[in-house]
Amino acid sequence: MKLIANGLHIEVDDTGGEGRPVVLLIMGLGMQLIAWPEPFVRSLVDAGFRVVRHDNRDIGLSQGFEHAGTGNLVWQTIRQKLGLPVQSAYALEDMAKDSIGVLDALGIGRAHIVGASMGGMIAQRIAALAPKRTASLVSIMSSSGARGLPGPRR
Repeated sequence: MKLIANGLHIEVDDTGGEGRPVVLLIMGLGMQLIAWPEPFVRSLVDAGFRVVRHDNRDIGLSQGFEHAGTGNLVWQTIRQKLGLPVQSAYALEDMAKDSIGVLDALGIGRAHIVGASMGGMIAQRIAALAPKRTASLVSIMSSSGARGLPGPRR
């Protein structure tokens, strides 16, 4: 279903029904909500959770920003590694506000926030922006993105 969140049209899948603890699943860069494995979603529902997942802005069936342009991802990555400013049409904080807007639109006050890859970075920002709305935080295959901290290791 499509709803308005943070002023944008966001595609949302809401499974498991009202009255259950909520798990908000946020996928990473370029990945749609359908990238969450269906058996995983079903296991959460079977365990008694309401599962909400959505396409991030500019992805899948959510509102796109074609007019803003994305720039060259390789060049932007090199700039970031060199400590130079990176240009973008929006920030992770904007995407976190989109996710909070999804919760608002569905009348959900508090949720377990689960993010994979860039979705984990978004999830961390949700926890920072709205700690009272964050029941727990699970950041999968992700980092804070903060300079000076070690990256993922084997």
